[in-house]
Amino acid sequence: MEMKHAETAFLSPLKDANSYGLRWFTPEVEVDLCGHATLAAAHALREGNLVDCSRPISFQTRSGVLAANFRERDIELDFPSDDVIPAELPPSLRFLEKDVVFSGRTSSDWFIEFNHEYTVQNFRPDLQKIADAGRRGLIITAKLRDREIDFISRFFAPQSGVDEDPVTGSAHCALGPYWGRKLNKKIVIGLQASRRSGSVIVECLGARVLLRGTAVTTLRGIFICPNYKY
Repeated sequence: MEMKHAETAFLSPLKDANSYGLRWFTPEVEVDLCGHATLAAAHALREGNLVDCSRPISFQTRSGVLAANFRERDIELDFPSDDVIPAELPPSLRFLEKDVVFSGRTSSDWFIEFNHEYTVQNFRPDLQKIADAGRRGLIITAKLRDREIDFISRFFAPQSGVDEDPVTGSAHCALGPYWGRKLNKKIVIGLQASRRSGSVIVECLGARVLLRGTAVTTLRGIFICPNYKY
């Protein structure tokens, strides 16, 4: 809650070399899986010279063991794939149906493909209606035309304390395989068009996906708890 961002990653070193416990929190809840905070965690460990960058980092998480590999400047995350199952939208989201090509749900979220990229870019969320829809949040997406990037997306989760997430790795666990099947590609590139937008390269490997991206250090600091006996 002090950071006021979603999500914040908390690391704890384990006995095994290059192994860490990892948990993720929004300002409101603990979440089961978060990609961009895992990317940031791996980046911070590399920047602090706390790991052997020639070997994978192993993260023990609520979603099992996740691996991070360093590919020169990029960081590659090995995450579970997430199926998108066709489903009718809940009542609070049915006002969107006229522009919807496909509606469904992932293991955590509602999922909507719109008919045009501009619908995603110009989407003005009704945060109360999205919150009323339940589940963790809402993924919206569309195909990008005549560009090197394959698809565009945005992610909203006011019910989890996140009005709009900057870049959502866990959503790309579903977006990558979904667009990979539609476009008949093993590797797809997505643009998450938030105000702090970012791109994610997704390689689809059946039950797993590889997410590749980069991170930048913007702030270093120390939290001091006045009631803690150091």
